[in-house]
This record gives sequence, structure tokens and C-alpha cells, in this order.
Amino acid sequence: MSDNAILAGVRVLDFSRYIAGPYCAALLAYLGADVIRIEKPGGSEDRFVGTVSPTASAVYLETGCNKRGMTLDVKHAEAADIKRRLIERADVVIANMPPKALVRAGLDYATLTAIKPDIILTTQTGFGHEGPWRDRGGFDGIGQAMSGSAFMSGQPGQPAKSATPFADFGTAALGAFATLAALYQKRDTGRGQHVQASLLGTSLTFFNAALIEQAVLAVNRVPSGNRGQTSAPTDIFETRDGHVLTHVVGNGLFRRLAGLIGDVDWADRPAFASDGLRGDHRDEICGHVADWCRSRTTEEVLDALAAAGVPAGPVLDLDQAVTHPQAAAMGFLRPLEYPDIAGTAPPVARFPVAMSGHAPPHRRAPTVGEHTDAILAELGYDAAAVAALRAAGAV
Repeated sequence: MSDNAILAGVRVLDFSRYIAGPYCAALLAYLGADVIRIEKPGGSEDRFVGTVSPTASAVYLETGCNKRGMTLDVKHAEAADIKRRLIERADVVIANMPPKALVRAGLDYATLTAIKPDIILTTQTGFGHEGPWRDRGGFDGIGQAMSGSAFMSGQPGQPAKSATPFADFGTAALGAFATLAALYQKRDTGRGQHVQASLLGTSLTFFNAALIEQAVLAVNRVPSGNRGQTSAPTDIFETRDGHVLTHVVGNGLFRRLAGLIGDVDWADRPAFASDGLRGDHRDEICGHVADWCRSRTTEEVLDALAAAGVPAGPVLDLDQAVTHPQAAAMGFLRPLEYPDIAGTAPPVARFPVAMSGHAPPHRRAPTVGEHTDAILAELGYDAAAVAALRAAGAV
């Protein structure tokens, strides 16, 4: 751990699984915190969903970066002292469990503060800590469905969630953001707090503009697939050899596009005078653009739109997304070897923000229990005690 890391000296205990909690912890690790992932002996569930190796899923390889890993059966009788020692030395505990599950695991705020009064507890739940659904479990798609996003993302009668788990990753990012604020406040006041993020809260926030419009204007929109409704042309268009997406907002961009495709009178038609009006006439406008794209290759369409200053991009398959020259130039996907993956090293996304004053580390996720012995030694257990704990199945 670099001494000049932003969060040098901050210790985080990560008891979470899957995405919202683990990626929150990973973001703190990218900033230099010492993050300890604590999972049950043999490995926890998120290692084994969508596996790319015997002990690692694709999601785990991303969300486990820069962490140290230890195993601990938190329900084992001999685990209580280990957990207490861990908490005594921690600044932040991260757990993505409903309120009742937190209590059962001994990770609720009251229990933690009895051990470490200035602890920061950061939780990610499906539905928050209040209301009739507070103790229900949740996953990303449920947040999408309950925010109106899945309804508007599909076709009439065929709602569709996004393949990107934006509720999970958004909740992780918001949780990390608030945890940083809590650490800042703790530095000034000496007090910890409970930071609460939720999948439903994130989804409602991300889709809030549509909800505001509905509440104020009662527009009762119905889904239109990839085709935008508040401006035009925004859609995915077929080319001779693929597809492109363009997003046109504002009179300036619309005038450029109209000139490019030869419909120069569009910019002066009263029916197309604003984004809202163009959204109302989206089928006519998008139909013209579709005809223009269909007779050209993807490269020809993108080059012409770029020359005209109109934002657009290709619809890439998974192989193309990894190898696209722009992604390569940005250096976002970096190979990280993992012990039981032979051949190609997985392209793991780095810290998603560039910082001129900090070089985030980019180390592979730990294997199951990789650092258990070292962490227990830090807690004061000698080799004989560690061996006894392992023989008893506590770690």
C-alpha cells in the first residue's frame, strides 16, 4: 500500500457479495484503502455465478480488485473473537444485507458501535431500511423494474431490463461517494455513522426525470424501444454491415444532421422547431435517417456524422467492445492474470476515473482465503492458534 495513497491508513471490512457492496469496497481500494474481503470457507456465492475459472466469476474478478482476502465462518463459535478484533481495527464495514439479516450476522449498526463507537457502516439493500419491503432481498433487475425504467426500455407490452446492471453499479458508486463523505466528517467530528444505499433508491434517482415529467404533465408515455421520445433522431439505425446509434439534441445538432442527409428544409419546418416537437415526430425523422444509413457502411455513416459534428457510435458485439481502438487508447480494460485461469488474462476494468494526483492500484482479486494467515497474524493470533482455527473450520 502506497503511503501517499488518498485513503492510506483506512481499513475497510467487506462482508458483501455480488456487485453493489463489493464494487463499493473496490472503489475505496482503488483510492488506497486497505480492504479485506471476508467470505465463508470455500468461497462465497459471487465467485460461482458466471464462472470463468473454478474459483472466480467474471463479476468477482472486477469487484475484487486491490483487496486482501480471508475466510471466516461468521456463524462459527470461534469466529466471534476474530470478528471483534477485525471490527476494533476497522474504519468502515460494508455489508449488503436487509436489516434483519444484518442483525443475525452481528453487523447491524448498534452491534458494531458497541465494539467500535466511531465505526462507519455502509449498507446496500434492495429497498432501504424503512417501509414494508425493508427486509426483502433484492437484485439489480428488481430496482430497474420498480423505477419505471424496464417498462420504458422495451416495447408496448414487452418490458425489458437493461443488460447492464446499472442499479448495482450505481448503488456501489453512490455508497462509496457517501462513505468518503462520512470519513471526511469523521475526521472533523470523531463520529461515525450508518451510510445507507439501496437498489430501488438508485434506480428511482437515475430515472427521476421521466417520473417528474409524468407527475407534472401526466404524459403517460409508452415505450418505443431504442427510439428516443423527447428529441429526434435518437435511435439505433441499421447500416449495410452493422448498426449505429446517434443521439441528436438541440437545434444546432439537428441543423447539421439535416444538412448532412439532404433534408435541409427540416430545420425550418415549424413542426420540427424544438426537441419536444421533433420527439413528437420521431417516426418521420427517424425513418428518413434510417433510409440514409441503410445504403452506407457503418464506417461511412460514422465518418460522415463525425465530420458534421453529430455524436454517434457503432453498436459493437462483445469481442469488438474489448478490441475497439478507442477503448484501447483509453486504457480502461487491462489484463490481470489470475492463478487458475490459463491462457488469456482477463481484461479487467481499471478505476473508471483518471486523477492527476493519484495513480490507483490495479491488482487482481484475491484467491479464496489468500491472506487469511497474514490478517490473523495482524490480529494477534500466532501460528498455532491459526492452525487450530483452521482445523476447527472457523476460517
